[in-house]
Amino acid sequence: MPLYLIPSPIGNLADITYRAVDTLQRADVILCEDTRTSSFLLKHYNIQKPLTPYHAHNEHRVTPHLIDQLVAGKTFALITDAGTPGISDPGFLLIRECLRNNIKVECLPGATAFVPALVQSGLTSNRFTFEGFLPLKKGRQTMLKELATEYRTIVLYESPHRLVKTLKELVVYLGEGRQAAVCRELTKMFEETNRNTLQNLAEYYEKHPPKGEIVIVIEGRPGKPLKHVEAEEEGD
Repeated sequence: MPLYLIPSPIGNLADITYRAVDTLQRADVILCEDTRTSSFLLKHYNIQKPLTPYHAHNEHRVTPHLIDQLVAGKTFALITDAGTPGISDPGFLLIRECLRNNIKVECLPGATAFVPALVQSGLTSNRFTFEGFLPLKKGRQTMLKELATEYRTIVLYESPHRLVKTLKELVVYLGEGRQAAVCRELTKMFEETNRNTLQNLAEYYEKHPPKGEIVIVIEGRPGKPLKHVEAEEEGD
């Protein structure tokens, strides 16, 4: 009765593990964020299993029924449209309820967009904070103010039609000279990583409207917080 969390490719269909394909083939049911999107991937690997929609609009309603089926002995695999379930995608609610009901949960390693974006950004990657999507309205200003005080490298997700607005807001709160990278269409044919200051990136994408999924990686606040300086001095 386990629940398997299966990372799915973020673009290139070859970016799926042998273990993920094998697990999907052995599952009784595959839970999909969008069955149309997942069908394309599953057909590519000749995986023929019953599909059940599981997404942000129905997860509260269907989770109790899924728990009943897992307790009864069924094996479920959860995939999203791209990346790892639970990372800015549905999954947390079902995982929490499985653990409350002593149902085994196993997450396979695999694709997620922020890791390659962070590594190839050229910015410090040993300490970072992943914030996913910024709030659209309520809490957005508060979050931007918090990010302005963050010393670690910052990783955000953003949609193409909001990218310029977000970059301009980051300029206001973090400063126009802060280094950043905009990673677009990762693993796909037109993959692009644009490294520059926040100000220059905002100006560039205002003239060149982007397409595709986007990850923004931003240099942390210059300098070191006092507690890190003290820790290093104690270690000398």
